[in-house]
Amino acid sequence: MDATVESSEAPAHQNAHWYVVHTYSGYEMKVKANLEKTIENRHLENQIFEVRVPLQDVVEMKNGARKTVSRKMFPGYVLVNMDMNDETWYVVRNTRGVTGFVGPGSKPVPLSDAEIKPLGIKTENMSVDFGVGDEIAVVAGVWNGTVGIVQRMDFGKQSATINVNLFGRETPVEIGFTEVRKVTS
Repeated sequence: MDATVESSEAPAHQNAHWYVVHTYSGYEMKVKANLEKTIENRHLENQIFEVRVPLQDVVEMKNGARKTVSRKMFPGYVLVNMDMNDETWYVVRNTRGVTGFVGPGSKPVPLSDAEIKPLGIKTENMSVDFGVGDEIAVVAGVWNGTVGIVQRMDFGKQSATINVNLFGRETPVEIGFTEVRKVTS
């Protein structure tokens, strides 16, 4: 079943855009968590790809000590990468803590590439030669030399999730597309 979802994800992802969702102030992370849970429960992973609360690191002086903390770049707003249709609009709009989409009336307006670029969000589509169920080898990073079966693909984050043996137990690990290669027999 996952392989079917995988094949339908790539074309649908081409129609996806980033939208700005207005939330109650201070509820950004709760909205992100609620929306991700709803996406999982309703199996909308192939229509709503990513929910993001943009953060920036800020250096603060507190009691004479320098401390780096993460602050929300846009308090009261959450970014959602999705394929806009009636079902996805309804799910996002009716998530607890959401007050609406940014746009005139009830018509959401997608962000342009120029608006997305300063946020550090990659907009280019990366094509890979592997999919769910394929065996891949990690060629860079902490897990270099590890081989695993792809359990999940996330084109928004450009990563694959594989199970690795950690302390005698199967543990899911998310690894970037650029750090893996398909194992050929």
